[in-house]
Amino acid sequence: MKKIILSVILLSLFFMPVMANAQGLVPCGNSPDGSDACTINDFFIMLGRIFNFVLTWIVTPLATLMLIIGGLMILASAGNPGLAGKGKQTLIWAIVGMALAFGAWIIINFILGALGYTGAWNIL
Repeated sequence: MKKIILSVILLSLFFMPVMANAQGLVPCGNSPDGSDACTINDFFIMLGRIFNFVLTWIVTPLATLMLIIGGLMILASAGNPGLAGKGKQTLIWAIVGMALAFGAWIIINFILGALGYTGAWNIL
């Protein structure tokens, strides 16, 4: 139980500054008088910003952390095949997760390019 509470506290401390960087994801509707109304174009701009935010500020640091943890598990295994196998699986799944995240970025970029979109949605 103490491990779970400590993990939640550490993750919340990790995500607090990250969530401060989330401001500005919505490109419209910020004026109090309603003159800056949202359109469908703003919705797609917001989706691109959310995708870039998740990829830059959440996926990459967590995958890096998991790569470090997996490597440390392998180093600390001291001949224990169970711990070495768990560290290897951690490394493999961290690499798979990063490949899926960046693969999604490549697929979206390819589809938008094939449709003729020349905007800068993919600025990381």
